[in-house]
This record gives sequence, C-alpha cells and structure tokens, in this order.
Amino acid sequence: MSEVAANFEGEEVIMVTLIDSSPTSSALLRNGVRLLPVGSARWRVVARDGVVAGHLEARGDGAARRFRARRFHAATGAFRDVGEFWSAEEAVECLRLYR
Repeated sequence: MSEVAANFEGEEVIMVTLIDSSPTSSALLRNGVRLLPVGSARWRVVARDGVVAGHLEARGDGAARRFRARRFHAATGAFRDVGEFWSAEEAVECLRLYR
C-alpha cells in the first residue's frame, strides 16, 4: 500500500507500508522509489525510471531490527551486500544513490 503526500517543505514523498511479521515496519521513501514484495521479509527496490536498484531485506525483530541493502552482481550471478541500516529509508536511499 502506498500513498503520496507532501511534507512540511512542500516536497512530494511516497509513504510505503512494508508488510511482514512486524506490524510497525514502515518507511518514508523519497524520489519516487517503489518497493515490490518478493518474499516474506524482502522487497525489490525500483527507481522512478523503472530500473531495479536492488533488494531490501529485513532482519531481526523489535529494537534489533536491521535492513540490509543488496545488489545483484551479474558477473558472479549472486547478490552482494551493500550495507545494513537501522531504517528501511536509509537502506533504500543507499541503493538509490549507489546506481
């Protein structure tokens, strides 16, 4: 589920609710990034232009919850970790800027 809103600076943002085992997990995603669920705690991060920026993976529960940013490496045919973050927004922003 997502909805478009304007923040106090007038910048357009998209609020996306992540659906997984934690009812409180949500991320404020900027710049038109979309999350498409691909597993119970994994989402495909798609940029505004339709290009897949990578994957977001939720790990842990409660205060220990972390979000891993991953990108596909075509030469090896495997995913590589870009980093782990305390919020989904930070992980998604990392993937968006990593391109």
